[in-house]
Amino acid sequence: MMTRRSLLASLAAQSARPNIVFVLVDDLRWDELGCTGHPFASTPNCDRLAREGASFVNAFSVVPLCSPSRASFLTGQYPHRHGIIDNTNRSAASHKLITWPRLLHDAGYETAFIGKWHMGNDDSPRPGFDSWVSFKGQGECIDPDLNVNGKAVSTHGYITDLLTDHAVDFIDKRRARPFCLYLSHKAVHPNIQQRDDGSTTGGGGDAEFFIPAPRHAKLYDGMIPPRRANYKRPPKNQPALEQKIEGLPPLGDSTATPDSVILNRMRMMKAVDESLGRVVAALERANQLDNTIVVMTGDHGYFYGEHSLAAERRLAYEETIRIPLLIRYPASAKAGSKPAHVALSIDIAPTMLTAAGLRAPAQMQGHSLFAPKRRDDFLIEYYSDTVFPRIRKMGYKAVRSRDWKYIHYTDLNGADELYDLARDPFEMNNLIADPAARRLLRTARARLALLAKD
Repeated sequence: MMTRRSLLASLAAQSARPNIVFVLVDDLRWDELGCTGHPFASTPNCDRLAREGASFVNAFSVVPLCSPSRASFLTGQYPHRHGIIDNTNRSAASHKLITWPRLLHDAGYETAFIGKWHMGNDDSPRPGFDSWVSFKGQGECIDPDLNVNGKAVSTHGYITDLLTDHAVDFIDKRRARPFCLYLSHKAVHPNIQQRDDGSTTGGGGDAEFFIPAPRHAKLYDGMIPPRRANYKRPPKNQPALEQKIEGLPPLGDSTATPDSVILNRMRMMKAVDESLGRVVAALERANQLDNTIVVMTGDHGYFYGEHSLAAERRLAYEETIRIPLLIRYPASAKAGSKPAHVALSIDIAPTMLTAAGLRAPAQMQGHSLFAPKRRDDFLIEYYSDTVFPRIRKMGYKAVRSRDWKYIHYTDLNGADELYDLARDPFEMNNLIADPAARRLLRTARARLALLAKD
């Protein structure tokens, strides 16, 4: 029988462990927040996290595709290790993933998953979560059907607000042990539906599929989004993008992301920022804000007309692999800091576990962001799927260093790309056939071969 002294000691140990709130936004670019440099994005709650915590300026997703990326965040592993390699129905496999919330649950945390799981259409609860709120596949922006702890629930309202209601209710619960909330938004993804075979209905290139909350429908009207130097710059000496695809025009002005899509995505993000504000307010009411690791990030980026691309994402260019990463936790993240070391999506799992006093399993490939190990380069990988005709059979493995990037297309011959990022940050000059870059190419190929073995 536990004595009063041992009970108090146990409760003290529990309370010493931080709570965790992890907020994942779908398709959010690294440069779409006020705190990451956007000239007019209204994101005061994200900005507060950056002001009171750390904003990582070199954060990347190791795979720019939804399902594999989500599995990497949850497991601390690359797709080639966790096995969720594409957006097809990976429901059964996803039930078997050893996720960091599951490990926290086993160590005494109260855990909740709220939002988009998106590894197939199965919305049933996954192992390791005491509370579960999700939906099938991509879900709906308006009046979504939810699975709440195994029961089907019809709703009325906007998806971001409804998920936030559940998140706040979870935080507001009275409890004697630490908690972990994994809040995974549908926004800012378009309102398309995924079939079991991975094909979709709807599209990601038209503004009508990006549905903001009604209260934000006119936000940013008349404003012109900023553009990067490679905007509407069609591919040149980039064979993978220069392929002729039956039924599709070549990449050019007509294929770039229109302003209407960008503004609607920003309007959707406004609801996410308001959601973050409500979550932080709930933590303040519970007097738990400073004892909680609050993380906000995106699963990967999105093209805004760079290389004349739009909804394709998936490719290894900067616009789709770079992500925002904000962490507020006074004990480990200095207020207003901008860590410059490379931070990867696979680092989240070991970071959360070690912060909770647990040892990250050996199969995790990331490192704690609070005790960073120097990275001079890292692997990016993508396995082909059939959703976007323009990039079918364009699987690749790539390596990005601080100064260069090499992309090896595994499904295409003669399509590899090599970029000097120090001189060509917008990736417009492929050096793969440049005699002056032969030494760099040898180095890049050797590094890729080594990284791909891990």
